[in-house]
Amino acid sequence: MTKVSSEDTTSSHATLRFMRQRLGTESEEPAPAGPAPLPRLLSALFYGACSFLLVLVNKVVLSTYSFPSPMFLGIGQMATTILILYVSKLNKIIHFPDFDKSIPVKLFPLPLIYVGNHISGLSSTRKLSLPMFTVLRKFTIPLTLLLEIIILGKRYPLSIIVSVFAIILGAFIAAGSDLAFNLEGYTFVLLNDIFTAANGVYTKQKIDPKELGKYGVLYYNAFFMVIPTVIISFSTGDLQQATDFKHWTNFLFLFQFLLSCLLGFLLMYSTVLCSHYNSALTTAVVGAIKNVSIAYIGMLFGGDYIFSFLNFIGLNICMAGGLRYSFLTLRGNIKPKQPPDEENTLLDSKS
Repeated sequence: MTKVSSEDTTSSHATLRFMRQRLGTESEEPAPAGPAPLPRLLSALFYGACSFLLVLVNKVVLSTYSFPSPMFLGIGQMATTILILYVSKLNKIIHFPDFDKSIPVKLFPLPLIYVGNHISGLSSTRKLSLPMFTVLRKFTIPLTLLLEIIILGKRYPLSIIVSVFAIILGAFIAAGSDLAFNLEGYTFVLLNDIFTAANGVYTKQKIDPKELGKYGVLYYNAFFMVIPTVIISFSTGDLQQATDFKHWTNFLFLFQFLLSCLLGFLLMYSTVLCSHYNSALTTAVVGAIKNVSIAYIGMLFGGDYIFSFLNFIGLNICMAGGLRYSFLTLRGNIKPKQPPDEENTLLDSKS
């Protein structure tokens, strides 16, 4: 029996890899870099700013003015999205595919996730103080990490995972000292976490320009769900409460209601944009950093924050984890690891 030397084995492995590289199945060079750092950074800042402003405006509309219908506010945001995108398409400012019977199949399950995210988010904003709302929203991050691994097949380095769990640790510490526990508010915000994570991951999957693209996903999401949401709002009495609201003649309230509708569209657009240039996980972490910033503002100006030393420490740990994640992202360490090539692993083990 002929004994094959280790040099011959190594040579054959090198030859095989060379042939696979020539055929395009393997590359010595790393995968091409994603979008340039500037668009990634600007899209993340745009998303953070829109989300920050929307939470503040929604808090005024739903809490300060005691607007009784978060679902109706969501309908206003959907209608604004449909109107802006449709008029922009008519004027050839943007493009997305015309409706055909394949679009619902391509989009599913995003519309259901979209409306759940809208309603649970608005309801939780009304039920909780701003600082505790921001703490519990951190659980979106591990859910997003898990869904990206399951649905998109991504793998992240340990440094990223440590940063994510630092944010979660801070959230546990902060929430453990909540002196204003509200079961309904907690339920809504945790549902909102699930819907937000699923929305980010599925949006990343669906915004392929060869399919619906960014604007198609936004338009058809709102288009498919606005009528069912109106029906639900009518059947639950939510719509009647909205029409009977006493402040419709108040100019300041009306301005902030319309501003919320516009910001709702901008938030949806900025979410898609940030997911397009970055990852769903990065979008979630930007949201976490924004939420901690809101918590700091709520401590100073909100009037509904109950100070606790543990809560304050927890918020700072959250912010530290978020900033470390951002630093790693800007350094380029966020590139997800692809699953290892099984054939290469087998060959290397045999050699």
